[in-house]
Amino acid sequence: MKKNNPSIINAWCMYDWANSVHALVIVSSIFPVYFSATALSASGRPEVDFFGFSIKSSVLFSYTVSVSFLITALLVPTCTAVADYTGKKKRFMQFFCYTGALSCMLLYFFTKDTLIASIFLFGLSLIGWSGSIVFYDSYLPEIATEDNFDRYSARGFSLGYLGSCLLLLFNLSMVLFPQFYGITQKALPARISFFTVGLWWILFAQIPFHYLPEGRSDKQKGGSWILNGFKELGKVYGNLREQPYLARFLAAFFIYTMGLRTVMYVATIFGASELKLPSQSLIITVLLIQLVGIAGSYTFAWLSAQIGNIYALMIGVVIWIGICTGAYYTTEAMEFYMIACTVGMVMGGIQSLSRSTYSKLIPENVSDTASYFSFYDVTEKLAIVIGTFIYGIVEHLTGSMRNSILALLVIFVLGLVLLSRIPSLKIYRLELDKRKS
Repeated sequence: MKKNNPSIINAWCMYDWANSVHALVIVSSIFPVYFSATALSASGRPEVDFFGFSIKSSVLFSYTVSVSFLITALLVPTCTAVADYTGKKKRFMQFFCYTGALSCMLLYFFTKDTLIASIFLFGLSLIGWSGSIVFYDSYLPEIATEDNFDRYSARGFSLGYLGSCLLLLFNLSMVLFPQFYGITQKALPARISFFTVGLWWILFAQIPFHYLPEGRSDKQKGGSWILNGFKELGKVYGNLREQPYLARFLAAFFIYTMGLRTVMYVATIFGASELKLPSQSLIITVLLIQLVGIAGSYTFAWLSAQIGNIYALMIGVVIWIGICTGAYYTTEAMEFYMIACTVGMVMGGIQSLSRSTYSKLIPENVSDTASYFSFYDVTEKLAIVIGTFIYGIVEHLTGSMRNSILALLVIFVLGLVLLSRIPSLKIYRLELDKRKS
């Protein structure tokens, strides 16, 4: 297959357009606000009964994210192994996509009476989203040349921001002006928003599903499909001893992703529960984050071209350290909004750059990129599991989200230290050339 085909590249980027509405509406804006307002005890306290256990709703939210990504991390190796064996990578991407999208649509029925079922649907939507991303990411080295990784990765994230903003604007108009749509029930606009996420996701996903090729079949591996996935991860792990730069990057990526992704999942809950900000203000703030994020993705792609991927990532992590420091002392709404805009600038940029940096560090002679991206995505999912669990357990034990933010600050500092141990990619390429000669 010819690489850098404009039709295939644009179709690949459109999956970001399709699935990013989940990250924005379900994870970051309307769902967390609705969840905080709905997951209350009979007396109105932010505590719920979950299978006989009384638990703070914000802690339950964090734990749900942790468990969902742990399940994904366990599923991914088996799924990628079966996809490798059968050559049906796109089919697995479709399965996870439709699972996540249908779960979002069923959240339309989320009320106080369906709280427990809705928590499971939220978790299932996370599994569907994160599972599909594994196969989506693995296409990048197959459809593009290395010199275009940063640019195409940034284009995908930017399209995701733009598309999700458009849907959020529509959903926000329903929340703010329900009478214009003939809606009289207070909770109905949010529930309709959940349904539109699933519908949008499925409809626009048909573009990449039409253009992207199926994966290559590798039936020579033999053995158990279930075990093959974990064996492939074991091989990648074993290969890291011969690829010290890749190993160092994954260690750094694992640590700073703990903090980055945890902030993404709990920021709105923090604003709603800790600062008591109005729901409309929170949703508008998340929308601004997305708009700033478009510029952020391209800014970091440009920055990486000027000073290199590793140094650009280090700048991003330093900014995250400043964000956590500021968030710990935040008490006013305006302070929260300023920090939120800063989050938008670095959120997409560092994710996009991480994906493209990893693609560059994968050895050129590797034909099975799915195994390497499976390892990358399992690393990311485990980081989210540990990060959100740390955030939740610190809040549970201390009673304050601010202490959880301090824990995230320490995580980012450690990530910066690990990134500083990695030389630039130019040095990495020079060493590869020496080995070849």
